[in-house]
Amino acid sequence: MTPGIADHVIALLLKSKNVELIYPQFRLNLIQSDPDDNKFVDCAFAANATYIVSDDTHFDILKDIKFPELIILKLREFLDEVKRL
Repeated sequence: MTPGIADHVIALLLKSKNVELIYPQFRLNLIQSDPDDNKFVDCAFAANATYIVSDDTHFDILKDIKFPELIILKLREFLDEVKRL
């Protein structure tokens, strides 16, 4: 994806009424095996999110961390959860 396309995608997402731009105030650094993944954890924490949906196994470490409590679901698990609603 080129930077121009990425800018358009971001602008489109931000216009959606179910999207909120979050600026994390904390850097929790909970994922040591892939520090680049921490930005997603920090945003989830700042947004008071319930879930992180990812098939990336680096997030599995969060299952053993008591705070912040974030439920880590694989995409298939999340889709199954949504279907039950």
